[in-house]
Amino acid sequence: MTLPASIPHIGALAAGARNAITDVAGVTVGHCTLADGDLQTGVTVVRPHAGDPFRDRVPAAAVVLNGFGKSTGLVQLQELGLIDTPIALTNTFSVPAVAMAQIRQCITTNPRTGRGIDTVNPLVLECNDGYLNDIQRMAITEQHYLQALASAGEAVEQGSVGAGRGMSSFGLKGGIGTASRRVPARQGREHTLGVLVQANFGKLPQLVLAGDPIGARLAAQQADTTADGPEKGSIIMLIATDAPLDARQLRRLALRAGAGLARTGSVFGHGSGDIAVAFSTAYTVPQDPLRPMPALAMLHDALLDDLFQAAADSTEQAIIHALWHATSVTGRAGHRRRALLSE
Repeated sequence: MTLPASIPHIGALAAGARNAITDVAGVTVGHCTLADGDLQTGVTVVRPHAGDPFRDRVPAAAVVLNGFGKSTGLVQLQELGLIDTPIALTNTFSVPAVAMAQIRQCITTNPRTGRGIDTVNPLVLECNDGYLNDIQRMAITEQHYLQALASAGEAVEQGSVGAGRGMSSFGLKGGIGTASRRVPARQGREHTLGVLVQANFGKLPQLVLAGDPIGARLAAQQADTTADGPEKGSIIMLIATDAPLDARQLRRLALRAGAGLARTGSVFGHGSGDIAVAFSTAYTVPQDPLRPMPALAMLHDALLDDLFQAAADSTEQAIIHALWHATSVTGRAGHRRRALLSE
C-alpha cells in the first residue's frame, strides 16, 4: 500500500522550529543506545532546564491512563507536584539501575542529600522492550544514564534510538518520537508546548495514521501474528510547556495526551502502561526553604483550551514521528520489527 509522500501535520496549530519538545526553551534531550545482537535497548533523558533540577524543581503532574508499568517516582510527583531529577526513560528491568544512577548523580552534585537536606526522588519511566532486547541481561548501567545526560541537546534524534531502540508499536518498529505546537497568545504572550513519546503499544489492525485506518489494510496484506493476541504494549508521554501552570493545571494538561493517543488507535489495553507527565518551565521552586518562592500569575483555567489542543495534537504527531523515523531492527532470538516505511 502507498503511504503519504511526507509526514502528515496534525491539527491547525503551527509546529515550533524543530517540531520537538526542545522548542520549549531550556528543555534538552539526550540518548544512549545499545545495539549489539541480542542487546537492543537504551536510555533517553529529558532535562527540564540547564541547571540542577534538585535545587530548582519544576512544577509537574502525572496521569496514569492504564497502570501496567514499573516506573519509579510517580507517587511523590503526584503528591508534591514537583520534579527533582531529569526525566529518564528506559526498559522495564533497567528502572532500578537508572534510578540509582540518578540518586548517585544528585549526591555527587549535592553532597548533603539525605544528610541534612531532602532525599532525592528519582523519576524513571519504562516500557518493555523484551521482544527485541534480551531484557534479562540488565545491560543498562549508571554510565549509560550519564552518557545520555551528557549528550542532551536541542536536536532530538527520533525512532530506533535511546530508550526507543527495542520498542514496538502496532506490530511495527516503534521508538522515540517528538513534536511541538505554538499556542496563540493568551494574556499577552504566545506559548509553546512540546511532547516526547516512548511508543511501544498497539496492534497493527488498530493503527490510524492522521485519521486514515491504514492498519487494517496493512494487516490484510501480511501475516500479522499480533492481530489475535492481547495488546501488551505501553507508552510514556512527556509534555513540556513554557505556559505558567500549577500542578493541578498540569494534571489536566497531561490528561489530554490521552486524546492524541486514542486517535492513533490505542484502546489503553489491559496489559498496557499508558502514562503522561506534564511539566512547566515557566518557573522553578527552590529546594532550599530559605530561598524565596516564585511569585507568578498562573494562566487562567478558561484559557487552557488551546494548550489542551496542542497536547492532543502534539502527542498524536509524536507517535507518528516515532513510527515514521524508526528503522527496522533485528534483535533477541532473531526477532525482527520492520519499520513502517519498509512496508
